[in-house]
Amino acid sequence: MNSIMNLFVKNIPDTINAYYLELLFAPFGEVVSAKVLYDRASGEHKGIGFVEMSTEKEGLAAIEGIHGKEVRGKELHVEKARPKRTNIWG
Repeated sequence: MNSIMNLFVKNIPDTINAYYLELLFAPFGEVVSAKVLYDRASGEHKGIGFVEMSTEKEGLAAIEGIHGKEVRGKELHVEKARPKRTNIWG
């Protein structure tokens, strides 16, 4: 069984939203979810986001196809996301 692959995307131009990020990754396979992070207080675009691809094969294809690609004047950096850290202090 193939598992979902979560990708971490850095250096996202501030004109890119989650919808555009999903469109960017769609040619490489099924995008389960895409999100761009914004600062909670100011609402400013942080330039980072996450994309979940439906399989590891599609995720690796997306890394190969998009990492280093220039989008709206910025070079995107795409890598496999690290597992979320658990706060042991509750």
